[in-house]
Amino acid sequence: MKSIKYLFSILALLLVTSCDNQFEEINNNPNVPTQVSPDLLLAGVLRNSINDQVGEAWGIGNIVIQHTAKIQFVNEDRYLWGERNGVWNSVYGNMRNVQNIIDLATTNKQNNYLGVALVLKSWLFSMATDAYGDIPYTDATKAKSEGVYAPKYDTQEAIYAGILADLTRANDLLGTSTEVIAGDILFGGGTASIARWKKLANSLRIRALMRISNKRNVGADLQTIVADKAKFPIMEANADNAALTYQASAPNQWPLYGSRVGSFDEFRASKSLVDRLSALNDPRLPVFARPVERPSQPGRVEFVGVPNGLGDTPALNFNGGPQGVSRVGLPFACLVCSSPAPVPNVARGLLMTYAEVQFLLAEAREKNLITTGSAETYYLNGIRANMDYYRAIVPAEYGINVTPSADYFTQPAVAYTGTTQQKLEKIGTQKWVALLFNGLEAWFDWRRTGIPTVTPGPDNLNNNRVPVRYIYPQSEQALNAANRAEAVARQGTDDINTAVWWDK
Repeated sequence: MKSIKYLFSILALLLVTSCDNQFEEINNNPNVPTQVSPDLLLAGVLRNSINDQVGEAWGIGNIVIQHTAKIQFVNEDRYLWGERNGVWNSVYGNMRNVQNIIDLATTNKQNNYLGVALVLKSWLFSMATDAYGDIPYTDATKAKSEGVYAPKYDTQEAIYAGILADLTRANDLLGTSTEVIAGDILFGGGTASIARWKKLANSLRIRALMRISNKRNVGADLQTIVADKAKFPIMEANADNAALTYQASAPNQWPLYGSRVGSFDEFRASKSLVDRLSALNDPRLPVFARPVERPSQPGRVEFVGVPNGLGDTPALNFNGGPQGVSRVGLPFACLVCSSPAPVPNVARGLLMTYAEVQFLLAEAREKNLITTGSAETYYLNGIRANMDYYRAIVPAEYGINVTPSADYFTQPAVAYTGTTQQKLEKIGTQKWVALLFNGLEAWFDWRRTGIPTVTPGPDNLNNNRVPVRYIYPQSEQALNAANRAEAVARQGTDDINTAVWWDK
């Protein structure tokens, strides 16, 4: 009996030893990698973050800046805003993988990937701070590495200092290592993409400097960039646009292509947009809006925008109902929004364009923040670049001619004449047109400049005030209450009317 017990003991010991020796091997799935390469992370970050930007433009950006208006479910258009967490979730969700790229690239001395990641980090955090104000920045990605699960909120001033430093560093890093960029669905990857990432870094730096130009003297920094294009290249043509090109087939089509027609058609061209472009005989109007289905006279081509900020009933019944107001332009439409079906990959996911850079430089030159170049030349370049951009992407079968009339640039509302303020208004208005569907950028820029005039609609629910920020996500009160409370005490009441630092 003792020998049997001894035998069982030996067998049990052998079994335990055998399991222990093979435990890690058995529980390690060779098909699930524990570390992902930067190229795989980069493609996902670009796709997700740019698609999120398109969604934010559609849901609120175009509305608040009055490119579009709503005829149903009009709360957003009346400023009845609750939580708007899309930017917050997108930025902090995507920053996890951006930080992973930064860590991998730093360890492997891959300066090209590191430079790209710093550009994306700067862009993402600029969107978040412009939308909310003070936000977690320095501690934002330290949960995994340092166990920081309740990150402090940095001041917007400090965040912008970090953004500008990272963009400068990105310019210095790009092109200083030998790895070939892969996973770059924005610029195509390879050696050629490095030059375009450098141009984006410096162009975003110009945007950031102009954003804080009412709080800081940014002239010297701007002049340093424009005076040395060899060291600090910027976008020089539409070929440099940071614009994601979509595919003709799912799942990487224009993000709105799969929308339900009912949901899509809640959004219509705004009266502000239609009236301004009609007054200029602007060839971009049929790009942004479609003729009404029931014109005032049979066979007549008419564009009618709906006023922003109407209540449900007057919005739905404006000009006789939905058939009397212009739908959003065919290049941006969904599969079932027209017959025949629109091309699924006309519109682009915009991050930044050459036209915007030219308008920024026009403003900077007009304000004497830079001494290089002509404000008028920058301004005209911006208009032509935006028209050329749409001329290049709109399919011939749409029958849209984006060529301006012979007198377009000489008419009083476009010609670069008048007082400094009148010139700035022309720059700002043309930039407003060019920023359509570029996320929240037109809203951010309007908050800084006040151009063009944005008048709250008659049925607005915010005491005739246009919102100037998003409120913090309610989840922050539960998960990061002390740091959120500190930010609110420093910044001001957590509501849509509290200006952020650069806007005060």
